[in-house]
Amino acid sequence: MLLFLDTANVDEIRAANSLGVISGVTTNPSLIAKEGRDFAEVVKEITSIVDGPISAEVISLDAEGMLKEAEELAAIHPNIVIKIPMTAEGLKATKACAQRGIKTNVTLIFSANQALLAARAGATYVSPFVGRLDDIGHDGIGLIFEVAEIFANYDIDTKIISASIRHPLHVLQSAKAGAHIATVPYKVLLQMTKHPLTDKGIEAFLADWAKLTGQA
Repeated sequence: MLLFLDTANVDEIRAANSLGVISGVTTNPSLIAKEGRDFAEVVKEITSIVDGPISAEVISLDAEGMLKEAEELAAIHPNIVIKIPMTAEGLKATKACAQRGIKTNVTLIFSANQALLAARAGATYVSPFVGRLDDIGHDGIGLIFEVAEIFANYDIDTKIISASIRHPLHVLQSAKAGAHIATVPYKVLLQMTKHPLTDKGIEAFLADWAKLTGQA
């Protein structure tokens, strides 16, 4: 399973990219608004940092407007993937993008039927939201299992991005459930590097070394 970073903060993206573990970035209007910068400028800067798919979301609600935005965003860099909301108009825009060779990430997926529709419309990626389903008492990881099973049953090439990841356990469960990608906040990525036994081991090694060199 690949890891994408879910943020529009270029400092976080540079730091995560230096670890050598991320293969792409997902953004949304909320994340970019938090940065207080020009949308296109932020997206362009991200493409200069990470050599992989960069999801940038449209804000129009009609298919014609989505397609116009998609064409403008796709012109910024070949790695741009157009993030489109899961609506009837979004499906029309997804189909139009596929016909033009523009890659799409259909977002706000909360059911396996929505994922199947998006895939059949030509989506390159679908993004089921694990954490938000958990928030309302549903089984977010269960949805990943369902979508992975359906896509496998019918040899559907659309990739599953496990989104709305809240903690490292979500990442592990997404990998076991068959997600192709998990898009994680920087905070969760750093949490994944940690284990109390690793810290304890380092402390023991340093203490032994200090004794050996007479520094204890």
